Amino acid sequence: MKQFRTESKKLLDLMANSIYTNRDIFLRELVSNASDAIDKLTFLSLTDNSASLADEDLEIRLSYDKDARTIMVSDNGIGMTAEEMEENLGTIAHSGSEEFKQANGEAQGSEVDIIGQFGVGFYSSFMVAKQVRVVSRAFGSDETYVWESDGAEGYTIEKADEQRATHGTDVILTLRDEPEKATGEDEEAEQGFDTYLSEWGLRDLITRYSNYVRHPIRMMVTKSRQLPKPEDAPEDYTPEYEDYEELETLNSMTPIWRKRKQDVEQDDYDEFYKSTFHDWDAPARTIPFHVEGTLDYYALLFVPGRAPFDLYSKDYEKGLALYSSNVMIMEKCSDLLPDYYNFVRGVVDSPDVSLNISRETLQQNRQLRIMARSVERQITRNLQDMRDNDREEYEKFFENFSRGLKFGIYNSYGSKADPLADLLLYWSAREEKMVTFAEYVAAMPEGQEAIYYVAGDSRERMAKMPIVKTVLDKGFDVLLCTQDVDEFTFQAMRTYRAAAIAGDSENKGQDARDLELKNVTSGDLDLASDEEKEEAQKATTEHEDLFSALAGKLGDKVVKVAAAANPSDAPARITTEGPVSLEMERVLAQGPEGMEAPKSRRVLELNVSHPVFQKLVAAQEASDDEKLALYAGLLYDQALLVEGLPVDDPVAFAQNVCSLM
Repeated sequence: MKQFRTESKKLLDLMANSIYTNRDIFLRELVSNASDAIDKLTFLSLTDNSASLADEDLEIRLSYDKDARTIMVSDNGIGMTAEEMEENLGTIAHSGSEEFKQANGEAQGSEVDIIGQFGVGFYSSFMVAKQVRVVSRAFGSDETYVWESDGAEGYTIEKADEQRATHGTDVILTLRDEPEKATGEDEEAEQGFDTYLSEWGLRDLITRYSNYVRHPIRMMVTKSRQLPKPEDAPEDYTPEYEDYEELETLNSMTPIWRKRKQDVEQDDYDEFYKSTFHDWDAPARTIPFHVEGTLDYYALLFVPGRAPFDLYSKDYEKGLALYSSNVMIMEKCSDLLPDYYNFVRGVVDSPDVSLNISRETLQQNRQLRIMARSVERQITRNLQDMRDNDREEYEKFFENFSRGLKFGIYNSYGSKADPLADLLLYWSAREEKMVTFAEYVAAMPEGQEAIYYVAGDSRERMAKMPIVKTVLDKGFDVLLCTQDVDEFTFQAMRTYRAAAIAGDSENKGQDARDLELKNVTSGDLDLASDEEKEEAQKATTEHEDLFSALAGKLGDKVVKVAAAANPSDAPARITTEGPVSLEMERVLAQGPEGMEAPKSRRVLELNVSHPVFQKLVAAQEASDDEKLALYAGLLYDQALLVEGLPVDDPVAFAQNVCSLM
């Protein structure tokens, strides 16, 4: 018996048990090796007339024997001599495929696509097998050789007793015995090996990892068919069936993402999306593209027609399926998608991506970052196109996925506002429809220097708020925001950068201006005219004692009571000072139990021209502290109700109303 080279026992143990974390990939690696062997023979046929081949003759065969506990992967590729077995299988981490790529890289052409890189994939077999036997006959040779090993002490290479009928290689795995039934935390990790000794088990592995290998992977499968009905069959005859075996191709070979867009119908894309990503609905947008240059890759992306049920759960995993030369490497490569596009599904396939030795995890590298940036640009460009040319469909998309886009701005502290802000839609109180920031700016009257918004849980209630009506009366529109993330998004953005002529592509970016985003419930709107400001200041000075008394009655509920500079028809309203608005306080109060949410600095603004204010003045002049406290509490509570906030003491509020009645 020959010993493995390079500290065999330790290194082989590392190959089989440490480098790979998912033992299901053993079949992927063996199929990839078989595909490489066929491609090498194809390359040889380009220069050697004796190696003339027909594509239909090239195949990978898969079979299993449940009683003997064996799986066999066969190919009719270039095969190996005894010396090549010694070099490729006896030297761990020696890759004949990688050597071939380096020697023939420029001459390969599109007909040859070598997958292997590291020369360790073959040893993943020992994760599931206690014995591996390789029978191979090199092209042009009459001799068949057998390589055999238990993956521990060493290996043997001998002439085969029976010659292989033609060139190619058979890899026969004798599976390990079933492990004892595991319990507890190890139960999932210790699934048995019998799953690999079944049609459905092998079919599943091929479909999952090797579905798009360019050569057919065939296996004899058992099917059932109805027997002809006998002529003398009685009336209550029950149809009879028989089982039969048929050679079936398990893989689809040509991936849809490598086909030209003009050669694929949308129905084909839809069917691929539904079957691959298990969705009942067709995608809202299909994005196929191919990039060539220093980095070559294909991508096929889909924007779902509806949000997955678990999209906003902690268990949801984002990512695109990553393939290398049609072989799946990762089912969900999260590094290819930013978090705010986590709903996008699809495939990226590149022969150039740098993998680590196991192929199961990627090296952090420049190529991956380049692909991720390109994917992001393609998604953004397609969403913009949907927004501009299919508004109805885009509004459906936005209803499903807007939360992620908004959170992307907030979570990046506003740094992602440029690509994402123009994808956002908000309800316009004046237009009574969804509008973009650019559309809002285009409709602004001359002299408006801010974008006004209000946040709450009900569009209808916000539209009736006194302060919203006041802003609308000034000629300015108000965006009504109903998601709990909206105000946090606006706080992160602070401003929206708009072109001087919104929507004019020729002037876009020229004389751009930053428009502040202002919550109308804040106290710094500065919408009052000079005359209104003067009247408010005069009232504040004249009734300073009254305002102080009211503030004293309300205690720490407010930071002050003041005269409203731009009053509405309501007797009072609540505004805030500082960064925490009333809506933000409400949202933060719904946080984890035990967490103390920040409080807003509330200001009670009074309409000094309203008849109720005269009642306050009269109570102050009569030194009726009890009535003044009653009025202060009622005005404060009704202002809270208008804002959609609960009153502090509903029982006391009801009693105060009854006492006035």
